[in-house]
Amino acid sequence: MTEYRHEYKYQIDAMQKEVLKLRAQGVLERDAHAGENGEYLIRSLYFDSPEDACFYENENGVDPREKYRIRIYNCDGRRISLECKAKRRGMTKKTACLITREQCEHFMEGVIPEADESVSEGQRPLFYRMRERNLRPVVIVQYMRTPYVSAAGNVRVTFDDAIASSNAIDGFFREDIPLRSVLPAGSSILEVKWDELLPSYVKGQLELDSLQWTAFSKYYLCRRYNC
Repeated sequence: MTEYRHEYKYQIDAMQKEVLKLRAQGVLERDAHAGENGEYLIRSLYFDSPEDACFYENENGVDPREKYRIRIYNCDGRRISLECKAKRRGMTKKTACLITREQCEHFMEGVIPEADESVSEGQRPLFYRMRERNLRPVVIVQYMRTPYVSAAGNVRVTFDDAIASSNAIDGFFREDIPLRSVLPAGSSILEVKWDELLPSYVKGQLELDSLQWTAFSKYYLCRRYNC
């Protein structure tokens, strides 16, 4: 597996989504982590500097760049992941570590723990970099994901719906936080990720060349439309 992966994103409408989901099911497996209905809820708490450097780096297409987030699934606080997603020359790399609920609550309050011997080796570089950049929590991003996978090329195809933002950072673990949609009704984001080579049968089945590619991240969209 390569350190950096290819990642392409496309904005699609409701009709395209239904057609492409059927096509994906023909050549890919359903992700084992998805629920009985093939979906799971993703909620992420994103961080940025006081100057909103991450936001403007995305807007201006700065390369390389990185952003930090805390992620949970289905509003379940038993597994909390702190992640750095780096982008370089159109490819992405994710570095992640698990954190405790207590540590997460500190992050939610804008307090980045010290990167000392009291934290794990996996946590230390992320904590250090976040403190160095003076990052603080700025927005919650939430959406429903339908994922498909293939071992060939380590391909991952996901359909993300109901993308919404929230400023209720203190309610990160609550199910009933206020949310604001950031895409037109019926719009979804299709993401296609792979290592060195995207199998031609996957590309052909999804007809990627005919889709509307987008460079903006969900974080950027949620910050832009969350004023």
